[in-house]
Amino acid sequence: MPATSVPSSPDTAWKVRPTVGRRWVGRALAAGLAASFAIPPQVAVAANVNIVRDAETEALIQDYAAPLFKAAGIQGRDVQIFLVPDDRFNAFVADASRMFINTGAIMTAETPNEVIGVLAHEAAHLAHGDLAGIRNSIANSTTAALIGAMLGVGAVIAGSSAGLKGLGQAGPGIVAGSMHAAQRNVLAYARAQEAAADRTAMDYLAATGQSGQGMVTVLERLANQVLLSARGADPYVQSHPLPADRVRTVAALASASKFQGKKDSADLQQRHDLVRAKLAGFTLTPQQVGRRYPQSDNSLPARYARAIAAYRSGALDPAIKRIDELIRADPDNPFFWELKGQALLEGGRPTNAVAPLAEAVALRPTSGLLRILYGQALVATERRDNIELAVKNLTVGLQMDPDVPVGWRTLARGFALIDNLPRAELATAEGLFVLGNFGEAKIHARRAQERLKTGTPAWLRADDILTYRPPSSR
Repeated sequence: MPATSVPSSPDTAWKVRPTVGRRWVGRALAAGLAASFAIPPQVAVAANVNIVRDAETEALIQDYAAPLFKAAGIQGRDVQIFLVPDDRFNAFVADASRMFINTGAIMTAETPNEVIGVLAHEAAHLAHGDLAGIRNSIANSTTAALIGAMLGVGAVIAGSSAGLKGLGQAGPGIVAGSMHAAQRNVLAYARAQEAAADRTAMDYLAATGQSGQGMVTVLERLANQVLLSARGADPYVQSHPLPADRVRTVAALASASKFQGKKDSADLQQRHDLVRAKLAGFTLTPQQVGRRYPQSDNSLPARYARAIAAYRSGALDPAIKRIDELIRADPDNPFFWELKGQALLEGGRPTNAVAPLAEAVALRPTSGLLRILYGQALVATERRDNIELAVKNLTVGLQMDPDVPVGWRTLARGFALIDNLPRAELATAEGLFVLGNFGEAKIHARRAQERLKTGTPAWLRADDILTYRPPSSR
């Protein structure tokens, strides 16, 4: 395969990834069966969800979640947490191993404890197996609704046949009433789950020595936002307890905890503030960033946000100057080095990007995303002496974090540049497989296998792709 057939455009650590081909996302979310913290599942999710990848934000969220998962008896390595680029406050679980949190939830939360409270609630849903329970409730309610509908249709037929006008007119009412009752059954079950998750979340917070005040603050904020829409609402036609009811219940539990007055550590608060600033810098316009972090604010998070806004506006040299100031303030922060490398790489200076990204990897060698970005910069230089190092870092990074299509594309390009075309074909197949494009993945896997030595790890991986059969969708 010629090198020109492999995508060559650089990508970055902060990118929105469409869940194209991720059939588990489409099925789980389209069904509307997510257990959601803030709003009903049918509103919270859609058939397809974009996700965003960022090493710094993911590391922070994983650190928030780890003690909660331990308290819940959940193996942390079995649960993936995805960031959704949405400015609304929400978090939800889509199945037993995948949790989603909106970037808006992190940006809105003023303290780590607020996000931790949300994660505790979602961990409770995972531990309770709530999604399976909702599915059973839907199945049972659907059966009841079907029986009711059949009775209603029977009443229409019987009334018409017997000439009993009243009975015939009652039939549609029986049908509608059955469907409405079924809906109420499901929503009542969901409300019970949400209330139970709130209580269990408070148990997890106490077990990990953390305050429940953050969860109270979040619920109070949500209650204020929906105050008008909740007035006069039928509490039985909601998937969550009414906001005021939730606030009262959770506040009582929080006040009874011996950790009620405990605050987040200064270091954790700083990391939280830096991530909020980063999200603002990448998702808001420069004008919005300026209003949120005015020049009069000389804090490290404010300077972080303004540096990102400067680089995104295309002013590379002024942005690098701002980033260098961040590095001087905290030279051991790998994500400041990452930002410098990313800005230089996107600015068309891959050779200059290599050194700061190497420093980022040295400071945080366990980050697959950082290694992948470093590999991108090395490949983008197109210098043969850099390619071997690129292949090494890309391979290690993708072992740590295999669901990064651009990493596989870059690895394919690296192999092509050193004339290892069978491995380039295999890397291309891996990237297509991650995207769910199984047909195209098999084409490239077959090309790779034809030129790989039988029985080698690469040959076996190509064989895995060739023999894969996706689960049938229902």
